[in-house]
Amino acid sequence: MNLPPKAYQDLDPDQVQIVDVREPWEFDLARLPGARLIPLGQLAHRAGELDPSRPVAAYCHHGVRSRYALAILRDLGFEDVAHLAGGIDAYSRLDPSVPRY
Repeated sequence: MNLPPKAYQDLDPDQVQIVDVREPWEFDLARLPGARLIPLGQLAHRAGELDPSRPVAAYCHHGVRSRYALAILRDLGFEDVAHLAGGIDAYSRLDPSVPRY
């Protein structure tokens, strides 16, 4: 499922597991509130850190890596998964407090 930036902004981190699949240096530049960093290359091995019974919303810079993350999570049995369409770049246009890079 693709979530537009406004819908993503309304997610409650207490209800939804927000996963940043970018690299640590990108996370250091800009991140979304409540996000947990699990780079895409580590996701399959670190998916056990996530609760498959709770929704997961992934994001990256422009939305490409987070789409791959959805496929990985679905293959691992996660059913309620979504990603931020346009990535953090699109989100930062809605919320200027999140830096663009």
